[in-house]
Amino acid sequence: MISAKHIYKSFGDHEVLKDVSFNFEKGKTNLIIGRSGSGKTVFMKCLIGLYDVDKGEIDYDDRTFSKMTFKQKREVRKELGMLFQGGALFDYMTVEENIMFPLSMFTKQSYPEKLKRVDFCLERVNLKDANKAMPSELSGGMVKRVAIARAISLNPKYLFCDEPNSGLDPMTAGLIDDLIKEITKEFQTTTVVNTHDMNSVMNIGDNIAFINQGELWWKGTKNNILSSNNKELDEFIFSTGLTRRLKK
Repeated sequence: MISAKHIYKSFGDHEVLKDVSFNFEKGKTNLIIGRSGSGKTVFMKCLIGLYDVDKGEIDYDDRTFSKMTFKQKREVRKELGMLFQGGALFDYMTVEENIMFPLSMFTKQSYPEKLKRVDFCLERVNLKDANKAMPSELSGGMVKRVAIARAISLNPKYLFCDEPNSGLDPMTAGLIDDLIKEITKEFQTTTVVNTHDMNSVMNIGDNIAFINQGELWWKGTKNNILSSNNKELDEFIFSTGLTRRLKK
């Protein structure tokens, strides 16, 4: 579990996060949702240590991550997997080399051991034998699947996904959602997904934090989000067109 307690973050005079507290649960897909500029991306960057919090505490299980030294944080980061928006593959590396990159950086495994792990991860995302392909040869959905394979290569305890469905058609986006949910359950990761895609929310939203104007405005699950009676949340959902479709 990852626990954020009373998080504040400002840039100059602009207060972006104001007393945000939320628990991200193990074995569940934990979603951060909100409008552009709401603070959800800053919140995720605070969780992984790209931004230091001004006040508050972030705990990884029983470890206070926000108060660690750089060296201590690096040890925790070995337990993190990250799926970046757009996939962020190295375009000059093959699929195999991309997935092997974190293994080479953080482990002392031999090449055969690393290759075995690469093959396992590729098979898990249904891209068996794609080792020698270049990113330029892949579709958008395949790029995201390779990025997921890279993110799970170190068998992370914590998996972060930043807008995983960005730029994908609805069918491919649904497949990526299903894959993230399956991996979360299979490996019992604490998975954190930053998204504004309400279809994803309704598909995989086990535990949801709605951030509005830098504050935690609502929390719940996909099963009760449509009956929240929260004005700002309802306006956010309605603006996506999802409510209209569900009410037809």
